[in-house]
Amino acid sequence: MIPVTMLDAATVVGQVTDPELPMVTLAELGIVRDVRQDGDGVLVTITPTYSGCPAMETIRADIAGALRRAGFERVEVRTVLAPAWTTDWISETGRRKLAEAGIAPPGPAPRRPAGPVPLTLTPRPSDLRCPRCGSADTEAVAAFGATACRELRRCRACREPFEHMKEI
Repeated sequence: MIPVTMLDAATVVGQVTDPELPMVTLAELGIVRDVRQDGDGVLVTITPTYSGCPAMETIRADIAGALRRAGFERVEVRTVLAPAWTTDWISETGRRKLAEAGIAPPGPAPRRPAGPVPLTLTPRPSDLRCPRCGSADTEAVAAFGATACRELRRCRACREPFEHMKEI
């Protein structure tokens, strides 16, 4: 067990990877909102990528386990839903790691008006590039990939399929 004096809680939490996207840390993904350390106790605040994310139980357990292995006795992981997470919170390092793993990172999140969100039936125009060859000539194959926050696409230039993390 690493003594608490050797690693601070934020460093420990910053190394925990996402269970569905193990190439990025939770901090790079932007879901770690706050880490407060008080002696041997830690309070971590996280926001899910969406409110129904099935990985949240695993994420909380991974954070708590990493902190306990680092010597923290008292660990609490709180989930907050407001403000809602947005793909704009993914760090540049996280975006680079997604692309290196063959997942097209999201572009800028759509700006939402205050109040009710109008329903639109036409897809947003996209300058999405293939993470393998860089071509912008891509097409959607399926609205959902391995998880609800990703879609399956294909590059018309290199013909390779790839996933795209949707903008939220």
